[in-house]
Amino acid sequence: MATAHQHHLHHGSSLADAARRAFERAGEQWTPMRAEIFDALSAATKPASAYDLAEAVSKSTGRRVAANSVYRILDVFVAANLARRIESANAYVANAHPECEHDCIFLVCDVCGRVAHVDDDKLAQSVRGSAEQAGFSRLRPVIEVRGCCADCAEGDAA
Repeated sequence: MATAHQHHLHHGSSLADAARRAFERAGEQWTPMRAEIFDALSAATKPASAYDLAEAVSKSTGRRVAANSVYRILDVFVAANLARRIESANAYVANAHPECEHDCIFLVCDVCGRVAHVDDDKLAQSVRGSAEQAGFSRLRPVIEVRGCCADCAEGDAA
């Protein structure tokens, strides 16, 4: 049986507030551009690329935002635990619990592109232990499982 930890998932303005607090605790400044990028990321219904976010923020602000600038901001967000990178899609999702540091296991739907995350501390610890036994340090496990979500599977059955 999987061991999971408990945390509070934030949504909407609660998520933006939690992200700002976590960012400031990390010694970073919550600038208007970073807030715009985070708002666009947290509003996305599936993982968003830097280009998707640049386009969304450009539309919402009425001024052009370069994808290179978004990439730099996303790197800072990932380092501060505000966002997670979905490696297989080269895209990002907002972390709904930025005050909680742990390894996420992502379930990626190959049909609709949505991502869910699962907390399984036992599995994550096993991966970390195996990597450490192989001589790896400064670990950042990335576990992604690709498949078909329940909504898409149900649509196929209809």
